[in-house]
Amino acid sequence: MTTPAILAPAGGKEQLLAAVRCGADCVYLGLSSFNARRSAANFDAEGLADAVRYCHARGVGVYVAVNTLVTDGEMPALEQTADAAARSGADGVILQDMAALRLFAAKYPALHRGASTQTAVHNADGARFLQDAGFDSFVLARELTLEEMERICAAVSIPAEAFVHGAHCMSLSGACYLSAMLGGRSGNRGLCAQPCRLDWRCGGSGHVLSLKDMSLIRHIRALADAGVSALKIEGRMKRPEYVAAAVTACRSARAGQPFDEAALAAVFSRSGFTDGYLTGRRDRSMFGFRTKQDVTGAAPVLGELAALYRKENPLVPVDMVFRLDPAGTRLTVTDGRNTAVTSGPAPEAARTRPLDGDRARESLSKTGGTQYYVNSFAADIAPGLTVSAAALNGMRRQALEALDGLRAAVTVPEPGPWAPVRPLRRTHPDPSPLWGRFCTPEQIADADALERVILPLDAVTPALLARYGAKLTAQLPALLFPQDEPDLARRLTALGDAGLREVWTDNIYGAALGGRLGFTVRGGFGLNILNSEAMDFFAEKGLASLTVSFELPMEKLRRLEGPVPWGIAAYGYLPLMRFRACPLRAHIGCVACGGRGALIDRRGVSFPVECGGKRYSSLLNSVPLHIAGRDDPGDFRLLWFTRESPRLCAQVTEDFRLGHPPAGPHTGGLYYRELP
Repeated sequence: MTTPAILAPAGGKEQLLAAVRCGADCVYLGLSSFNARRSAANFDAEGLADAVRYCHARGVGVYVAVNTLVTDGEMPALEQTADAAARSGADGVILQDMAALRLFAAKYPALHRGASTQTAVHNADGARFLQDAGFDSFVLARELTLEEMERICAAVSIPAEAFVHGAHCMSLSGACYLSAMLGGRSGNRGLCAQPCRLDWRCGGSGHVLSLKDMSLIRHIRALADAGVSALKIEGRMKRPEYVAAAVTACRSARAGQPFDEAALAAVFSRSGFTDGYLTGRRDRSMFGFRTKQDVTGAAPVLGELAALYRKENPLVPVDMVFRLDPAGTRLTVTDGRNTAVTSGPAPEAARTRPLDGDRARESLSKTGGTQYYVNSFAADIAPGLTVSAAALNGMRRQALEALDGLRAAVTVPEPGPWAPVRPLRRTHPDPSPLWGRFCTPEQIADADALERVILPLDAVTPALLARYGAKLTAQLPALLFPQDEPDLARRLTALGDAGLREVWTDNIYGAALGGRLGFTVRGGFGLNILNSEAMDFFAEKGLASLTVSFELPMEKLRRLEGPVPWGIAAYGYLPLMRFRACPLRAHIGCVACGGRGALIDRRGVSFPVECGGKRYSSLLNSVPLHIAGRDDPGDFRLLWFTRESPRLCAQVTEDFRLGHPPAGPHTGGLYYRELP
C-alpha cells in the first residue's frame, strides 16, 4: 500500500494555517476568479505567492483551482490567472474547462494539471480520456463504490484522488444546472446558490435533494489499497476549525490510529455522515439536512479545535552538525534536500566548564515556534573551548531562517508559446436543421422533418436502424458505472453490426468509448462547452459535432465558432441534475414512482424525474425551454423530448419548422440572461 497524500481545502489564510499546521501534505486554494468557490475568501496574486512560500517552507504542496468554465471574452483574464499561478511557484492547477487545459499545457507545461471533480469521471473510459488529453491526475466521482474506484485506478497510469470528507452534491459534479436555471448563479461558474438544500419534497418526506456529508475517513486504508493516491477534503467555504478537525482525523486514520469522529460531526455535519456511495448502500439513510442542533453543536468544540493550529507544529525533521574549533564555530542544518550553514563567534577558552556535545544539543535543539524538529544531531567540539548559549541560539535561528528561504525559493517557469485559437468563421444554414432526441420510439411522429433522430441506446433496435438508417443516432447513458461498461460495449458492437454508425454523448467517457469502437461521436450539452477553444479541443479529439452548453447566453453564442458543426438545445424539459442516489427510489420506491415521478419544490412547483434504466435518474426542469421563432445561431437546433406525447412532439417540431412562437408555459432558459 502506498501512503496517500492528504489534500486539504484553504478557502482563506486562516484555513491555510489550519491545514498546514495540522499536517496536510498539500492544500488547494483559489484566486478571486475562475475558481469553483468564488464566494470563499480566496487569495489575490500577492497573497497566493505568500501562501506558496509559507507552504513550501513547511513541505506542503499548493494547487490552485482554476476550475470554472470560461467564455471567449474571458480568455485574456484566464491567461492572467495562469500567469499569477505560475509566478507564485505553485505546484499545480486544478482544471475543468478544456480551454484552460490547453492554456496551461502550452504555456506552463511544468505545472501539474489535475482534472477537477467537475469533469465527472465515473468510469474507466472517462479516466482514459483525461489521461490522453494531457491531465496528470484526476478526481474520482463521489458516487463510486470502493470496487468501482479500484477498477478505474487500475485502468490508467495517472494518479487518482478521492474525496474522503465533506459535502455531498446531490448531482454528479459538472452535471448540475439547478442553481443556474432557477437562480441565475451557476455552479459551473463558481457561484452555486445551493437550491438543492431547500425543502424539496417527495411523498411525505422533505429535504429530498439534500444528502448528508460524506465521511470515508474510516475507509482510508481500503482506499489506499484500491489505488487512491490522494485523500481530498471538501470545504473551501468552511471555517478553519473544520479544516483542522478533518486534517487531524485523516492523519490519524492514515496511520491506523483512532480519530475523533464526534468532533468532526460537531464542527459541521448534516444530521451526521454517510458512506453510502462507497459501500453501495444508496438508500434513505444517505439523506440529511442541516438542523438547528447541527448548527449549535459546533460551539463546544471550536476552542479545542482552534488549539490544534494556534502554534507551529514541528512537522519537518532536520539533521544538525555543529563544529567548534579554534578557527571558529559552524552549524550545518539540512532537511535532506536543502542545506544551510551559518557561522558563529570565535570560541573562548573555558574558564570553568567547556562546551560539550550534550550542552550544544540542548541549546541547538530548541526549535520551538518553528516547523522544525531535530531528527539527528552530531557535534565535533575541540576540548577546552566554549561559546555562550546566546551565540548558539543565534546560530540556530540564522540557520533555520536560511533553510526557510531555501525551501521557499521559487523558480518561475519560462512561459511557452500560446495563443487562443482563432475561431473559424463559417456560414451557418438558415434556418438550421432540426435534430430530435426522443425518450421512446413511439414519440417519433415526424421523422421526415428531422435531420437526425436520437434515441437512448437501450431503445435502439435493428428494426429501427433499418427504418431510419443513417439518420438514427444512439444516445449513450449520461452516467455509466464500471460494472455496466462491458455490457454496453457489447451492445454497441452488436448494433454496429446491425448498421448503427453514430453515438451521442453527454460525458467525456463517450468520446473515448465511441471512438475506440469505431463510431462517429457527437458531443452533447453535458460536455459544458462555453468557448471556441474547447470546441477546437473536442474537434481535435475526433467529435463530429457539438451541442454547446445551454448556460451560454445568446449574445455569446452568436460569436462562437468552431471547426465542426455545432448547435444548441432549442426545446425541452432540460436535465438540471443527474442522480445516482435517486430521491424517488429512496423515499417512495420504484414501484410507486413507475418511472413517472416528480419532486415538488417549496413553492409547490412540480419537477419531473426521468429514470435512466434504474441506474441513475435526472431531474428535469418544470417548464420546457422553447425558443421557436427566435434566435438560430448555430448549425442545428436540438429538440429534447422526454414525456411529450407523439402529437405534442409533432406540434413542437412543426413550430420550429415554420417559426411559430410557442404556446403555453415555457422559458427562454439562460439564453437571454447573463450569468455572472
